[in-house]
Amino acid sequence: MAQADSKPWWVYMVQTQGGRLYTGITTDPERRFKEHCAGGKLGARFFRSDPAWAMVYREPQKNRSTASQREAAIKKLTRSQKLALIEVC
Repeated sequence: MAQADSKPWWVYMVQTQGGRLYTGITTDPERRFKEHCAGGKLGARFFRSDPAWAMVYREPQKNRSTASQREAAIKKLTRSQKLALIEVC
């Protein structure tokens, strides 16, 4: 279990300008989104051909392990299921 003073982990989805969805994990969603938008070495390669447009989903997790498990589960969803998840939040 994470220590009380450690940051929570987040599972997030970013929509690209072209409408594609990217799922990832981080301890700082705002920083990570800025990295994706800026491109370069810190941003995911996914965004090189289709720039990040908006963070459309965030879900807190208690630690990295549960965040990684949830990320894997979300990545297995169909596009329509991911869009339904986004609509719920």
